[in-house]
Amino acid sequence: MSGLRRAAVLGSPIGHSLSPALHRAAYEVLDLDWSYDAIEVTQEDLPGFLAGLGPEWAGLSLTMPLKTAVLPLLADRASYAVLTGAVNTVVFTDHGPVGYNTDVRGVVTAVQEAARERLTTASTATILGAGATARSVLAALEPLGPTDAVVVARRPEATADLRLTAEGAGVRLRVVPWDDAPAHLHADLVVSTVPAGVADGIVDAVPAHPRGPLLDVVYAGWPTALARAWQAHGGVLVNPLAMLLHQAAGQVELMTGLPAPVDAMRAALPTPA
Repeated sequence: MSGLRRAAVLGSPIGHSLSPALHRAAYEVLDLDWSYDAIEVTQEDLPGFLAGLGPEWAGLSLTMPLKTAVLPLLADRASYAVLTGAVNTVVFTDHGPVGYNTDVRGVVTAVQEAARERLTTASTATILGAGATARSVLAALEPLGPTDAVVVARRPEATADLRLTAEGAGVRLRVVPWDDAPAHLHADLVVSTVPAGVADGIVDAVPAHPRGPLLDVVYAGWPTALARAWQAHGGVLVNPLAMLLHQAAGQVELMTGLPAPVDAMRAALPTPA
């Protein structure tokens, strides 16, 4: 359709989101008369919000817990959204809203930029946390190389969805309790998906010479205490803003049908990624 198109990122809270800066930078380069806003929407509000959208809406970006709450409201899901059971992108089509997961692309590209060819099928991965982002990381291991992963979970008994994702991604998975985290920081790739502050208690367990890179997905206040300790011991850090950048680039392409201007989007970030 011609005229102004709309898109937005939804969540609660949502004021900290960098998505508007990234998407607006893309629209400027692509010369699109589009708007992109951050809108406070709770899990309870989501069905009504979606039902009230008009034809000017092109797509949505979603934060947790909306990434799973949106599933029953979709007409269809793309492959990574099915594999992970998590949707961070909704595109509106003639057949209804379709869900996608571009977080996987964000993880893959960010790690590849920082670690280059260091990961192979012989590599191991440790994932701190067992939620939707952890499932996206598991799905990302297939293109990255590692086929063995340990997930350190605060609730090991609630990891059925995680095990399904690992099976679909061809990853051999072992789940261990959170107290075992210090014993699993020697992997070829370590990814922390837990909220800010949760991993602070394992900082003293960071290896003297970390074998692999660390991606801590918390970008507000980055580097986290875990990331600072990793870097202080000579370990490689994967900037979480790079993950944010590349998942947003995937969203731009899905919503607009045009190649994302990644360099312009990168320049819109508060610090280099």
